[in-house]
Amino acid sequence: MRVRDLLAPGAPRLRLLAAEEELDRQVGGVMTTDLQDPGRYLHGGELVLTGMLWRTGPADSERFVRTLAAGGAVAIAAGEAEVGPVPEDLVEACRRHRMPLLAVPDDIAFGTVTEFIGRQVSADRAADLSALVDRHRLLVSAAGGGGLDAVLDLLGGDLDLDCWVLTPTGAVIAGPAERLSGADRDQLVRAHLGAQRRRSRPPHRARLADGFYSLLPAPAPVPSAPVPSAPVPSASASADPERPPVDCPLADWMLVVAGDVTEWTPKRQQLAENLARLVAAERHRRDEGRRLRRRIADELLALLRRDADPAEIGRALYASSAMAARYEAADPKSEEGEGSWLVLSAEGTGLPEGAVRAVLEEALGGTTDRALVAGTGSGAVVVLPAEEGPVPADALRALLAPLEAGLGSEGRITLGVSAPAAEAGGLRGALEEARHARRIAAARIGRVCVAGPEELASHVLLLAAVPDEVRRAFRARLLDRVIAYDLEHQADLVRTLEAFLRSDGSWTRCAGQLHVHVNTLRYRIGRIEELTGRDLSRLEDRVDFYLALELA
Repeated sequence: MRVRDLLAPGAPRLRLLAAEEELDRQVGGVMTTDLQDPGRYLHGGELVLTGMLWRTGPADSERFVRTLAAGGAVAIAAGEAEVGPVPEDLVEACRRHRMPLLAVPDDIAFGTVTEFIGRQVSADRAADLSALVDRHRLLVSAAGGGGLDAVLDLLGGDLDLDCWVLTPTGAVIAGPAERLSGADRDQLVRAHLGAQRRRSRPPHRARLADGFYSLLPAPAPVPSAPVPSAPVPSASASADPERPPVDCPLADWMLVVAGDVTEWTPKRQQLAENLARLVAAERHRRDEGRRLRRRIADELLALLRRDADPAEIGRALYASSAMAARYEAADPKSEEGEGSWLVLSAEGTGLPEGAVRAVLEEALGGTTDRALVAGTGSGAVVVLPAEEGPVPADALRALLAPLEAGLGSEGRITLGVSAPAAEAGGLRGALEEARHARRIAAARIGRVCVAGPEELASHVLLLAAVPDEVRRAFRARLLDRVIAYDLEHQADLVRTLEAFLRSDGSWTRCAGQLHVHVNTLRYRIGRIEELTGRDLSRLEDRVDFYLALELA
């Protein structure tokens, strides 16, 4: 800010007494002092607030002003609360040294002046950094690497402003990761995705234990498609597999800024907006780098679908390995697809086409840079090296859990994970295994459901293959009357039935687990048999009840 800004509308009511020609001086800070010789504390650029308690006579004014001028002060603001109106000898000394002199009325506190200057200086510095960020945006989009971290470090050091870039699953793309716990990141992304789903206008806000945080979307720009000269056959046929999905917040990065952006000055808000655009440009650069990997992934999926020769599949896997920076010196043996591979099959409901592919690219990006994610319309197939580390169903479910906030009541993502395939020739079987596991996940209740290969040897696989209407009818026929009886009489029959089956029909063990007398247990089981017409001493009826409870 400049000295003249202290006389503008909206500023504290100060009066100019001297050196009107010097009002364009830049104010860099404030120092409050009543020392006779404060020169050793000056660094240059300060507006000096003083109550004039240093003055014992006219000669003191000349000495005080001369010291401030030599130390680089840009102006003096003299308070009239303690000693009354500013003396003429101080006014004359300021004129001689061309030092702007402002009178602070007795009803204006020094704190008010200091706060006003602090806000103005901070806004000006933010505007300068905003321009710097705007210029740096093109460099980051081309450079990659640590570009975003460099900009966020600059903001943190110069403005004491903490910022982060997060994926929708809470992974840190840039920013001081150690300052946001996993629980905090989870809360932030859930708040952001929920606000996006409600179509709230950004910036969104979230409150953590240490205060408010502002959340801004940073979607990757989608290149405009040429206008077709002939009718486009269908969405699935015309979709470009190399393009990210349109309008898919579940796959967008987000910018997190410590503090409430809505309370900032317009100039400082512009800084946040420019930073969000910079993040979007970096996301676009990263997506452009994935184009070839997407093409290889789609070619690999086509090879698996037509049960191609393992050598062809091995060459596709080798091409993927060679692209990864840490595999530049790949083992030549991998050209035949040697190694262990996992396959994931995913399907999305109530999501834009291509969304599941983009979501998994982001979610697994921190797991391995060799993951191949192929798009299948509303779903996706992922092939990734097992040696990078297992992806257990529970871990994958936890990784994707934050997305629930953005899925809405109709949205779902279901995934199946295969067992490791020992070589390229085993990927076709792994793909079928992952698809069967996904059917098991789809039979469950929840917005994000995952099933692993360990469940394929279970009765659950058979249940997943049964049509929904058949499963509902089977469950209703065995359990509806029992459930209705429980609701009416609070008899706890369903829980008793579950405990009885877990106890393998042992009356003593089951009664002990339920903390009831054996006679009470016999009465409840008898009531269940009466309501259903089944006999729980028969193995066939026990199996039917067990399956019905699994379906429930």
